[in-house]
Amino acid sequence: MFTVKGLRRTALFLALLPAVAAVLPGGASAQPGASAVPFLLIAPTSRASGLGESGTGTVDDASAIYWNPGALAFMDGQEVSITHANWLPQFQLPDLFYDYLNFRMHIDGIGGTIGAAVTYLNLGEFTLTNSSGPTPIGTFKSYEYAFTVGYATKAYDDLGIGLNLRFIHSALSPIGTESEKGNGIASTVAVDLAFMYRPEHLQVPLLGDLGKRFSMGMNLTNLGPKVTYVDAAQADPLPTDLRFGLGYKFLSDDYNTLQASLDFTRLLVRRHPDGSSDALPKSLFTAWGDGGVRQVVVSGGMEYWYGAPRLLALRIGYFYENPQYGNRKFLTFGAGIRYDIYGFDFSYISASQDEPLSDTIRFSLLIAWGGN
Repeated sequence: MFTVKGLRRTALFLALLPAVAAVLPGGASAQPGASAVPFLLIAPTSRASGLGESGTGTVDDASAIYWNPGALAFMDGQEVSITHANWLPQFQLPDLFYDYLNFRMHIDGIGGTIGAAVTYLNLGEFTLTNSSGPTPIGTFKSYEYAFTVGYATKAYDDLGIGLNLRFIHSALSPIGTESEKGNGIASTVAVDLAFMYRPEHLQVPLLGDLGKRFSMGMNLTNLGPKVTYVDAAQADPLPTDLRFGLGYKFLSDDYNTLQASLDFTRLLVRRHPDGSSDALPKSLFTAWGDGGVRQVVVSGGMEYWYGAPRLLALRIGYFYENPQYGNRKFLTFGAGIRYDIYGFDFSYISASQDEPLSDTIRFSLLIAWGGN
């Protein structure tokens, strides 16, 4: 029989457990094992991370394929961006990192915008040993990735709808435990459904015309079959997530823009005490029986831009989870710069030292051309 032991100062359990716990947004469901492939819930870009990890109702760049693919319908031109973060810096593991690459392009001939993204989480290298002794007999690398393609178009002038298709691969271990015949490698597929509402005119009593200032979006992500590592009886659900977001521009003139972003997120996964879980579409409804709206994560922030066109940005945000369901609370800060077709964004998470995401830094580089 074989066992797995982590290199340096952590074992496989220590390396993988925080990675799961740090990204799941909700209560009992926020405990390790609530879903498979929780790396799909990591906020991928520095800009949105600086806004408290929000963007469903405000996103206007290539990262819309993650936050709200319906927003791609309002974009022209092309853009490519890449984000890198040393993941869970509290554990000081240099080979634990996260990368995200995405692209978008408007195509008149198909009446919409296409997008693509690659998400990669490297979990490090581990030592394989024989259960009869501690002598190493080999090593292997653990990682997960997803490849996403999407399409968005305008159903109406002020309403964009989007669809994503995603392939997911999880390679945690080439072997199982001593009592298992399978291994820790699995693949599956998923889809996202989303819309973005950005009205040109919106008359609201007492508030006047909110057109070009107000925006609203929704994204139902990771709809797909369970992930099977060992056998179907032990399959784990995907991290199906419902996101609803609002945005409002308080200030918008030639040189200054101030916009607020507010997201509400709910993980739609239902686990039972015996370890089993409900499958889709049943889990879309039964998940609400576990904590109800108390498992809704609230995140938001403010973004200020100076310049014509955009030149410098400052961002601040806050992320909140109910104390009974995860209890993650942290401030986020960010900044950005644009010059010609190039851009750079930075974000930082400020949290207590017992929060795994504390001191997480993300860097994003982007190139956008051919659009307004």
